[in-house]
Amino acid sequence: MVEEGAYWLAWAQISGIGPVLLRRLQQHFGTLATAWNATKLQLGEVEGLGFQTLEKVVQQRSRLHPEQLFTKHQQENSHFWTPADADYPRLLLETPSPPPILYYRGEVELQENLGQKPMVGIVGTRQPSEYGIRWTRQISTALAKNGFTVVSGMAEGIDTESHIAAMKAGGRTIAVLGTGVDVIYPHKNRDLYKQILTAGLVVSEYPTKTPPDRTHFPRRNRIIAGLSRAILVMEAPLKSGALITATYANEFGRDVYALPGRLDDYPSQGCLKLLSQGASFIVKELDELLTMLGAIPQIDAIEASTAPEQLMPTLSPELQTVMNAMASEALPFDFIVQQTGMAAGLVSSALLQLELMGFISQLPGMRYQKS
Repeated sequence: MVEEGAYWLAWAQISGIGPVLLRRLQQHFGTLATAWNATKLQLGEVEGLGFQTLEKVVQQRSRLHPEQLFTKHQQENSHFWTPADADYPRLLLETPSPPPILYYRGEVELQENLGQKPMVGIVGTRQPSEYGIRWTRQISTALAKNGFTVVSGMAEGIDTESHIAAMKAGGRTIAVLGTGVDVIYPHKNRDLYKQILTAGLVVSEYPTKTPPDRTHFPRRNRIIAGLSRAILVMEAPLKSGALITATYANEFGRDVYALPGRLDDYPSQGCLKLLSQGASFIVKELDELLTMLGAIPQIDAIEASTAPEQLMPTLSPELQTVMNAMASEALPFDFIVQQTGMAAGLVSSALLQLELMGFISQLPGMRYQKS
């Protein structure tokens, strides 16, 4: 039997099918394996799949063999996750456009992937002032010493300072690259790259040997935002990739903080814009900032139901499968579908029945939890 992960990889090879469409296909059919075997007419029911894209799907799908493709890909890229894998980062999976393939190198910490260890993104300009560097170092150090993982993009400037400070403080850091995980960019950060591999993780949605490309870096910013519980923008001019990260963070429901600066400072213009749009101030008292960040709820591990069996009525296999996937913490609908391996329509029907029976509760944003 071909694993679901092979279909994530196979679909990602078809031109015109990006992360958003992949997510819609998975939601519509329940699994990408089912979508792979769907007819052209059935695929046409998915929003965003226009005539030209459907033609590409039909033509290219016939030439791809998911199992063979997956085996070959594993030989060339030894470490990667797909959304079908239990270790795929949970927070990233909640976003509308999770990478179909997430490559990694370094030391994996499962608590980070499960969303049980808080991760905070720190981004900013490649040409920071002394003020921006000083506060980046102070905040990264404080976060690392208090158990936060610092996420950034290994670019020059603020990114580099945040990674280095977190590791000097004995903490972990994650670098999200716009190249393959084996390609160091900028090259001057080769020593930093080696250090991160021993004190954290390097991740990318691009396969090995992928060189830097100007279109890759704005896209990787969504991964920084998706992995993080909150985004701190230290210094950023008005035209800055850091503001793109902040925009993604807002779309994903993450908290955004900005370092205030003087009105006439060029590196602070982007931060001032964010503050005017409702971003929170990075306050001088770091204990207060840590308290605010610590108040962001973490994902609890999914626990098996501890209710005695005699108190639970006998459920149908479909209802029991969905019930087993539930937790006291609210879970998004897409995650429940993935955990059960059932079609989205069947899961939706089961959730409604369980809600009527009083076993689960529906919360805003299509999230569900045990009652």
